[in-house]
Amino acid sequence: MTRHRTPMSAVDKAWLRMETSANPMMIGIVLIFDSPIPMGAFRHLLEERFLKYRRFRQKVVVDGERAWWEDDPYFDLDNHLHQIALPGNADKAALQHLASDFNSSPLDLNKPLWQIHYIDRYEGGCALMVRIHHCIADGISLVRVLLSLTDENPQTKVTPMHKARPSLPVPGHRLTRHFRRWQNNLDMAREQAGRVVNRAWKDPGYLLKLGKTGLDVSLECLRLGLMPSDPPTPLKGELCGRKRVAWAEPLSMAEVKETAKALGGTVNDVLMATATGALRDYLHQAGEEIPPNGIRVAVPFNLRPLRQPIETLGNQFGLVLVPLPVDLVSPLARFHQVQQEMNRLKRSSQAQITYSLLDIFGRGPDLLERRALELLSQKASAVMTNVPGPRKPLYLAGCRLVQPMFWVPQTGGVGVGLSIFSYHDTVQFGLISDKRLIDCPDDVVAGFVENFEKLRQLAIQEDPTPNVKPLFKPLNIA
Repeated sequence: MTRHRTPMSAVDKAWLRMETSANPMMIGIVLIFDSPIPMGAFRHLLEERFLKYRRFRQKVVVDGERAWWEDDPYFDLDNHLHQIALPGNADKAALQHLASDFNSSPLDLNKPLWQIHYIDRYEGGCALMVRIHHCIADGISLVRVLLSLTDENPQTKVTPMHKARPSLPVPGHRLTRHFRRWQNNLDMAREQAGRVVNRAWKDPGYLLKLGKTGLDVSLECLRLGLMPSDPPTPLKGELCGRKRVAWAEPLSMAEVKETAKALGGTVNDVLMATATGALRDYLHQAGEEIPPNGIRVAVPFNLRPLRQPIETLGNQFGLVLVPLPVDLVSPLARFHQVQQEMNRLKRSSQAQITYSLLDIFGRGPDLLERRALELLSQKASAVMTNVPGPRKPLYLAGCRLVQPMFWVPQTGGVGVGLSIFSYHDTVQFGLISDKRLIDCPDDVVAGFVENFEKLRQLAIQEDPTPNVKPLFKPLNIA
């Protein structure tokens, strides 16, 4: 019997091949609820709303440089959903220790690449610990999928959702499929050429603008290639593969917005500057010399259309290397420096370039990708992501979601990941790190709260400028 196969996209394959023993390519998620979720209702939700995506019933099949998604003939929900309990009156530290264990363990490549652990009796409620491989989808897509399990009304009854029809392979001989693909590419090229000619006819300066754009992209590629490696700090070094996980107490989104308004910036500027201060404090407490020109973090930048259907999984984002001025003592100086850098990167083509590079690496040999990944990881000290979440409280099977948190995987030799997630008038901040780099991430997440309070107090003292508009809208980052 022939099993259904779907070729894996080049970008998704690139993320699959990035996995190493020290850095599993998993997105880790913790969801804390105020009351125990009935297991029967939760299973029903997974079957109706989660497993309607065929990808979560498929495993990865690799043959040399090629990879496919293939239906798992032995798929069983019990292989992916596990119910456990922490001993005694488990607290936040115990849950963080368990999250560290799970995020240190890779997923089984012989099964669909996801797992959910239901943590029973956690602080009077329960918690869900979710792990999904990055090759399935990016952060924004997975957040949308998981949030589709929830409702805005606690009384909402679980009803079957419309199941998306899976795309079937085009029948016919392999040579016929290759010819059709070539013909489609040729038709697309003709259409694009026609558009260029039409634009040039209507606007004589269009070709000049097009040439300038091509020159800007070329210069951005050159700038990225010539960028020096990030300086040595306790945030960089040899990895051991054992992860440490921590998250801070939520910040008030209202206070974050007030701070951004008083400083004439954006919420994203405030949070990036706050994270910069937390990393500066950690480096200072470690007794190390702080780099005079700061450090860089790799920030995923969303390239997915916001109105794209939720059924569209896969990875659609690029990476931008953001300088963090950890060398600056003043919180206000750090804020304004971060604001300028984010404004510059907003106008650059760096995200599109890195996405294209991932597509190229995914089509090439594994050795080429690993060498390129090593070079890219040398240019950053950490991965940092900021995902906007729902503004209203959510309920899963009638149980209120109290606190969500997630962590993105790190690539190559990068061993530190910082995550920011907004939910129901709060901002969540978390950190995952290789044990050899940061053994106690609680120190860093505590510094995040302290540095925000410092920046907020300084913003209150500043004379607010009336009718000041942000320089740009907050980034949509995966």
